[in-house]
Amino acid sequence: MTDKITPSGPQAAIRPATAADVPAVREITHAAYHHYIERIGRVPAPMESDHAQNVAAGRVHVAEDAGGVVVGLVVVHAYDDHLYLDNIAVHPDAKGSGLGRRLLEFVEEHARGLGLPEIRLYTNAMMWENQKIYPRFGYEFVERRVEGIYDRFHYRKALVADAP
Repeated sequence: MTDKITPSGPQAAIRPATAADVPAVREITHAAYHHYIERIGRVPAPMESDHAQNVAAGRVHVAEDAGGVVVGLVVVHAYDDHLYLDNIAVHPDAKGSGLGRRLLEFVEEHARGLGLPEIRLYTNAMMWENQKIYPRFGYEFVERRVEGIYDRFHYRKALVADAP
């Protein structure tokens, strides 16, 4: 990031990513996950994603700070019965600003807008910080599963339907 990040928090503008955002998506993902490489002994899956393809498919939404700088993102996949949260990343310079909470709220709004009853996600077992974060936001632990080279904790959040 070349510009200083302005606090984002609940006021962050979240919009669908465009092709012009791909470098920022790549940079933020790298910055948010790079420190895990040593801990888990391999590059985290989000760092190996095809960011351009995800953007082109409409799966990526980015959050901009007050100065219009992209500082966070989510990658989501809609299925018939749930919204899968593939990646949530906040640039380390924006950590503690409330942006992560705002992005999770956006994912819920997006799922509800699509009429989906739940959100699913997983996190690497070695990313223990996430095992504390997701339950605080209403996600329940489903199972721990080893998938190939990845040891993952799976979570889900059932969305309560809005009253008519």
